[in-house]
Amino acid sequence: MSILSLLQQAQNGQGLANVASQFGIGTDKAAEIAEMLAPAISGAAKQKAASGGLDALLGNFQGETQGALFEDASAAASAEGQAQGAAFLDSLLGGQEGRAALEGVAAEKSGLDFSMVQQILPALAAMAQGGMQKSLPDDSISSMLGGASSGGGGLLGMAAGLLGGGAKGGPDLSMLTNMLDDDGDGSVVDDLLGKFLK
Repeated sequence: MSILSLLQQAQNGQGLANVASQFGIGTDKAAEIAEMLAPAISGAAKQKAASGGLDALLGNFQGETQGALFEDASAAASAEGQAQGAAFLDSLLGGQEGRAALEGVAAEKSGLDFSMVQQILPALAAMAQGGMQKSLPDDSISSMLGGASSGGGGLLGMAAGLLGGGAKGGPDLSMLTNMLDDDGDGSVVDDLLGKFLK
């Protein structure tokens, strides 16, 4: 299941509508932001993995500490939820400047005020992180991390597997790869921020 699908299916399919109501905007606008956010998260995550940050990336998805943000739109929209989502985006996008750039493009494309996007984008990011935590079992993440530190292909092998190059003998990255493959074609390379930057 892709990140966008996670957001679309959150809260029995009402997650985006519920978040939209928290901010007083239309569901269509929340959906539009989600459609831009999902490939941005995917692309940034793949880029982070390729540059050797796979362990930090996987750490974002361990446990279920953010699970409530996936299940409760008011929690995701709260100040704490927004702060968590902003921290998640900062970790993927290289800091506040990367997040601000993403927010700027999202505001321009959606027609929403920048100040509104600064709130709803982190809220949706928090929801996405919570959904990914719930969808990726800790034992799978542990095996991925274990493979990174043992002889199971190493970090380079894992990054190759995540980016579509295959990692023979390495850990099974299929769950994470499927989540990061936005267009469902089995290759994550061509998704690298492409949809977001159109």
